Amino acid sequence: MAADTAADAVRRRALRRMRTVATGLLVLAAVVYVVTLHRGGLWGYVNAGAEASMVGAMADWFAVSALFRHPLGLPIPHTALIPKRKDDIGASLEEFVGDNFLQEDIIRERIAVSMPALRIGLWLSEEANAKRLVDEASVIVAAALKRVRDDHIADLIRDGVVPRLRKEPIAPLLGTTLEEMLNDDIQHGVIDLALVELHGWLLDNQETVTEVIGERAPWWAPQALKEPVTNRIHVELVRWVADIRDDPDHRARKAIDAMLRDLARDLQEDPATQERAERLKERLLDHPQVVATSISVWDALRRALTGSLEDPDGLARRRALDEVSRFAGRLVVDEPLQRRLDGLAADAAVYVVQRYGSEATALISHTVQRWDGRQAAQRIELHVGRDLQFIRINGTIVGGLVGVLIHTLTQLF
Repeated sequence: MAADTAADAVRRRALRRMRTVATGLLVLAAVVYVVTLHRGGLWGYVNAGAEASMVGAMADWFAVSALFRHPLGLPIPHTALIPKRKDDIGASLEEFVGDNFLQEDIIRERIAVSMPALRIGLWLSEEANAKRLVDEASVIVAAALKRVRDDHIADLIRDGVVPRLRKEPIAPLLGTTLEEMLNDDIQHGVIDLALVELHGWLLDNQETVTEVIGERAPWWAPQALKEPVTNRIHVELVRWVADIRDDPDHRARKAIDAMLRDLARDLQEDPATQERAERLKERLLDHPQVVATSISVWDALRRALTGSLEDPDGLARRRALDEVSRFAGRLVVDEPLQRRLDGLAADAAVYVVQRYGSEATALISHTVQRWDGRQAAQRIELHVGRDLQFIRINGTIVGGLVGVLIHTLTQLF
């Protein structure tokens, strides 16, 4: 049995007070009965009421006590019901919960009435609540990322990803992906970025470029011509790259687009291209640096993400807070979304109950079975005993009133 909690201590004090009140009324009735014994007139009615109050109080004391123990320690039949039948009570309680709470129609009705999606949206609409959610989630995610070791990633790449990639043909996947990227014009953004970076690099590294071009010049070329020629080539190269960068319809751009589309088609249809792609894939997967590079990339991503999550003003937290606030605002006003999410919540709850409900309710009977009979009675009495004392109090009062009524009818008839 679990040790008493603070709430149990409060219940115990309340039970003790109500027992004292009920017992005090019984003692008061006994004193009044003795004081008014053999006295006539009005006192006869008081005496009859006090006598009946004692009978009612004793009867109800016996009834309440018989639930939890043998009254006065006497093994009277059909007493100490809870210690004797605790297993039956646990089984009945298990059946009651299963039949009256864990039913699909009841669960769906309660979820529909409670409207959890709207409540969540309203709660998250308050900035303090949204920030609290993001802060708590960030701490959990950051802690989880820190617990992933490099050997875990190495095992995942070596035993999970690499064997899977070996089995799957890579060429059709690359071709389809490249084709979709071309349909969405994603390559234009990549080319624009590459041209900007290339143009900047050519401007900042003129000496390197001219040196490389000079090394490629014929041996018989006069030395006096090399420098102006290489400088001129560098200027024209910078200008050519700038023209491609600034002209969306430049022939070089169109040539790149055509080359990429041919590559996407060949990866999906041309056996020779597909075979070359597969050979390249095998060479890459066989290279020992694949695992090391994967770990390095993961480690860099983890450090960047963890640092941003741990920073209260980091980009990850700010972006997450923006997304949560935007979602909360939509959730408050979008009734179809509310109904869809409520339906998903109901489906999930029903699935869990249907799959694990019997195990959850069985926990009730299993727990009760482990309890000692006397301890089970004490635990149950601790929770309901205070209210049961009102039976004794009511029995004392009602018994007295009935006694007065009977005495009155006796005197009349």
